[in-house]
Amino acid sequence: MNTIFISILIESLPFVLLGVIISGVIQMFITEEMIAKVIPKNRFLAVLSATVIGALFPACECGIVPITRRLMAKGVPLHAAIGFMLTGPIINPIVLFSTYIAFGNSWRMVLYRGGLSFVVALIIGFILSYQFKDSQLRQEAHIHTHDHGHGIFAKIKGTIQHSIDEFFSVGKFLILGAFIAAAMQTFLKTSTLTAIGHGEYSSSIVMMGLAYILSLCSEADAFIAASFQSTFSLNSLVAFLVFGAMFDIKNTLMMLSAFKAKFVFYLFIYVSIFVFLGSIVIGFL
Repeated sequence: MNTIFISILIESLPFVLLGVIISGVIQMFITEEMIAKVIPKNRFLAVLSATVIGALFPACECGIVPITRRLMAKGVPLHAAIGFMLTGPIINPIVLFSTYIAFGNSWRMVLYRGGLSFVVALIIGFILSYQFKDSQLRQEAHIHTHDHGHGIFAKIKGTIQHSIDEFFSVGKFLILGAFIAAAMQTFLKTSTLTAIGHGEYSSSIVMMGLAYILSLCSEADAFIAASFQSTFSLNSLVAFLVFGAMFDIKNTLMMLSAFKAKFVFYLFIYVSIFVFLGSIVIGFL
C-alpha cells in the first residue's frame, strides 16, 4: 500500500503543480474583461468554446480543479467551466499522444476517447446551464484577491504567492485521495472485478469502477488500459479511459473542497450515465 501511495503522489504532483501555476497566472494576468470576450453569452456556444479551450491546458484531472475554480472566480459561468474541467484532462495533446502510443499507434482509440469525452462534456454542460443558476462553489472556496501592484515583477510575485496558496489548499485532498486509492488497490482484488466484467454491459460498469478506484493520472492511464485488452472489450476500455479522467477518488475529494456536495453528486451521476451510454454506443459501431 505504501508503494502504491507514493507512486500515485509522484505521478500526480507534477501535474497538480502545473495546474496551480496556471491558476496563479490566470489570477494575475487574465482579467474579467478578457474572459468576457472569450466566452460567448449563448450557453451552448459557451460550453462548446470552453471544451475546445480545455485542449490547450496540459493538466491532469487533479490539476484541472484549481484552474477551473480560478476561472469561475474570474466570471466563467458554471456550465462552461465544467465543460472545460471534463475535457481538459483528456483531449489535450499529451494525453491523446500517450493513448496513441499505448494502443500500438492506433488512431481508433484516440478518436473514441477524445470524441466520447467531448460529447459527454457538451451534454453535461448544457444540462447544467439549465439546472444551476449560481456558481455552486462552496462558501470557503470563493477566492479572495489581493492587490499585488501592476508592474510585471509584482504580478510574477503575486502569481507565485497564489500558486503556493492553491497548492497547499488542494494538496491535502490529493494526499487523502491517494491514500484511499492505494488502500482500495491493495485490499480489493482486481481478479474479483475481472470475474464479473465479461458481460456486454457489466464490463463497462466494472471498468468505470476500476478507473475510479485506481485513480490513475490521465497522462498514464492509457498504458494500464492497454494491459486489459485481452480481458475486456474495446468499448469498456474507452469507458475506463474517459470516466477515470473525469472522476476518480483523488479529484472527487478535490471537487468536494471546491464545490457544494449536492452539485458534485449530480455531476458524478451525469458523467456515469453518459459515459456508460456512450461506451454502449461505441460497442455497436
